Amino acid sequence: STGNDMNTSLGAIRRPMLRLARIITGRLRAIGLALGTALLLAGCSTLQLGYNQAHTLLYWWIDGYADLGDMQSARLRQDIDGLLAWHRQQELPAYAQRLRQWRTLAAQDLTAEQVCREADALRTATSRLMERGHEPLARLVLTLTPAQRDHLQRHQTKSNEGFEKDFLRGSASARLERRLERTLDRYETLYGRLTDAQVALVRQSLQASPFDPARTLAQRRERQAEMLALIGQLQAGQPRPLAASEPVPRAAGQAVLGWLQRGLFPSPTGSDAPAWVRHGCEGFAQLHNSTSPQQRRHAQDVLQGYEDDLRALTTQH
Repeated sequence: STGNDMNTSLGAIRRPMLRLARIITGRLRAIGLALGTALLLAGCSTLQLGYNQAHTLLYWWIDGYADLGDMQSARLRQDIDGLLAWHRQQELPAYAQRLRQWRTLAAQDLTAEQVCREADALRTATSRLMERGHEPLARLVLTLTPAQRDHLQRHQTKSNEGFEKDFLRGSASARLERRLERTLDRYETLYGRLTDAQVALVRQSLQASPFDPARTLAQRRERQAEMLALIGQLQAGQPRPLAASEPVPRAAGQAVLGWLQRGLFPSPTGSDAPAWVRHGCEGFAQLHNSTSPQQRRHAQDVLQGYEDDLRALTTQH
């Protein structure tokens, strides 16, 4: 899947660091169950408010996919509490440090290679989150009922319809305008108002992008089918329902982790990085290098605000 379908699940909730990552790499791949996208950094009207609501947002997201029962809900809430406690103490300081580095980078011209390296740092952070959070997902997988699996499949179909509406319907020019509107919103969050010349630069980059929505939709469906098959396979290998207090079998946990990792967007710095990743890095660098001193100060102020929020969050309990 792409990073865009995760946005539809949480509506107006914004995630500043993932928003910047999408600017950097183009249409990043999401990890499927929103574990990384909901928690890497959640933001609402302010970053602190959004992050402090992350428990509820993540629970609602998963419940929307699986229609949880009472026992499943209680255990999932407990697991989310533990995951967020770890994330707040262990991950947020690293994000704050990364934002400090980005403030320095925002004042200077960038190369596509530098941009890709910064995107890769976010990939690494998401991977750590998967490694920490895959067991609660595996536990949930082992307790899904047939009705819940049907609910999940219907939700996938609805999500795919939303993707088709956004990226495949209408004329080529209409699709381009929709992409341009979303992309400009992300850029202007960082830099403030773009000039007409910069808007034209973004439009040109989108027109030249190798992003293929039809292929992406096919890949989404393959990933979804793989997930449903994995659920069936793991449940068939579980002789009885897993009790809430039981540890998740290692094989089941590793299978779920493998599925998550296969959906993580590719490393932009690798020699096998796909064309759309390289294009995204080049496009971001090109636009950044066109920005004025005032726009760069705006970006530094935005990043400073995020950094301050993260440092404050690490001291909250």
